[in-house]
Amino acid sequence: MSLTNGESQRFTGDGVPNTVSSIPLTDVDARTPGEATIGALVKDATAQVSTLVRAEVELAKAEVTGEVKKGLQGSVFFILAFTVLLFSSFFFFFFLAEMLDTWVPRWLAFLIVFLIMVVTTAILALLGYLRVRKLRAPEKTIESLKQAKNVLPGSHDDAKPSVDFNARR
Repeated sequence: MSLTNGESQRFTGDGVPNTVSSIPLTDVDARTPGEATIGALVKDATAQVSTLVRAEVELAKAEVTGEVKKGLQGSVFFILAFTVLLFSSFFFFFFLAEMLDTWVPRWLAFLIVFLIMVVTTAILALLGYLRVRKLRAPEKTIESLKQAKNVLPGSHDDAKPSVDFNARR
């Protein structure tokens, strides 16, 4: 894969997008002795920490975005492989019917294969139904939210609701 000049500037050597700009820190040693007050130093330190945190967040976002893209590209190959397998099963069932044709009439061989497919579908549908039927609401989370509602100030049942999001304007 050849990169154009614009693409080579957007990615670093490890595949991470180069969207993170440099961290513009001020040189605190460049101050004159009269300027070095505690307030100015605190202001500089706060600005530098804030810039550093923003840069770290940007770096994390860039790395996660790159990894998600790699994961999506990999999953496309799994989907393609599953699709080929699904289409290949068509030929397997024809093979099975032709093999049964050596012992029984042709129409009966294809009927047997069809019935095998229907029974397999019914069994898988039943297993799926039984699994989905076991789904329950997240009761621990609901209970935790109810307890948090009672702990938070102004959220008791006797308090008036502060905002009605469903009201029409």
